[in-house]
Formats: sequence, structure tokens, C-alpha cells
Amino acid sequence: MQMIEHPDFDSLSTTVARTLARTCAEAVEARNAAALALAGGSTPMPVYRHLAETELDWSRIVLLPGDDRWVAHDDRACNLRAMREAFSGVEPKFRPLTPEQPEGAPDTAVAEATLAELREPFDACVLGMGADGHFASLFPGAEGLAEALDPAGSAQAVVIHPSPLPADAPFARISLTLSRIAASRRLLLLIRGEEKRKVLHDARTSADPQRYPIAALLQHAGNALEIHWSP
Repeated sequence: MQMIEHPDFDSLSTTVARTLARTCAEAVEARNAAALALAGGSTPMPVYRHLAETELDWSRIVLLPGDDRWVAHDDRACNLRAMREAFSGVEPKFRPLTPEQPEGAPDTAVAEATLAELREPFDACVLGMGADGHFASLFPGAEGLAEALDPAGSAQAVVIHPSPLPADAPFARISLTLSRIAASRRLLLLIRGEEKRKVLHDARTSADPQRYPIAALLQHAGNALEIHWSP
């Protein structure tokens, strides 16, 4: 894996934003379109705001969350809503993983429709990591985790019920699978702080995806994974 260390978070944010801007521009030039799968959470949002300041042909760029909560699209817990706010000054094409007003038991119907439309690999996938070693919404101990982390699996999206539910976001999730994520042309993992760097080290050392789901990504992606770290 490639570990790129930044002196501070602003340096990380601006560097990753430039990388994504260049990736989008190259994809639009080569294929007339670009698609990015983006992480939610607080860490990547400044990156997206920097990216939104870049002059690009936004009408040809598709953005979708790499995972989302089973909540309405106007709910504060919705990753798609946060993405729309971060890119409020431009007009990319947003694609959802969940219904606008979810009802009943969670399912992957909307995610599957979105991914059927986006058959090409993502031009870039931005990921974060939790202190428990989860990425996207692939939490340790979740039912169906082994299937979701299968690098040869055919499923592109799964329903995840974190156990226990996070106190700050006690919702079921729809998440992309490792196989769909790892097929991306570019993979970027953003982490902050010594605690998460230690978790990353422990995950790499233990190589146990059931304990640290991020271990599956480290094992499968190898040097294709760019890890951007800052204090």
C-alpha cells in the first residue's frame, strides 16, 4: 500500500481534491464521463468542497455515495444529502443508493439500479475508516460481512445492520461491496490521527477481516490503494 503523509489536514484536503479533479478531467477527456464513489463522514467533506471549487465539466460527472443510511434523502444522517451540500456550487449528476423516502425493510433495489446504469468501473473511490476498522458501512460483526468482503463476489451492494448500532447513527445501511469498490480505477483511503493509524497497522498485522474489515481491502487492493494520512 502507498502511505502518503501530510503535515496537516488542509494539505491532505487540497492534495486529494487536486487528485480527484485531475482524475475527473482525464476521464471526461478519455470517455466523455467520470464517476466517483464518495465516502460520507466529516473527514472527506472539506475535500469535496475544495473539489467543487475546480473548473470541470460537471454535467459529465456522476457522484454517488459508497454507502448510505436507510433514511430519507433530506435527513441529516443521509450521506447523499451531505454530498449535495458539499457540491452546492456546481451541478454534477448525483445518484442514490437508497429510496428518497425509505419504507419497510432495507433492500438494495435502488443501489442495484444505480450500479446497473454505471457499468464502467468508478474512476475513483474515496473511502474513510472508522476506529473499529470498518470502511464504507462494512462493520465488524455485521451479518453477511464475509459475503460483502469477498473480492470475487458477484454482489455489488449489500444491506448492512451494524451490531451494535452506532449511537450517533443508529440506522441500517446500504453499502457497496469490496468487489465493486476494488474494481475502481483509483482507490483513496483518507484517515486522520494516530489512533486510526494504529488501527490500520493492527489491521495489516492481524489480517483478520472479521475483526478489522479494512484488512480485506489492504489485502486485496495492495499497491493500488493510496492511503492519505494527516495528524
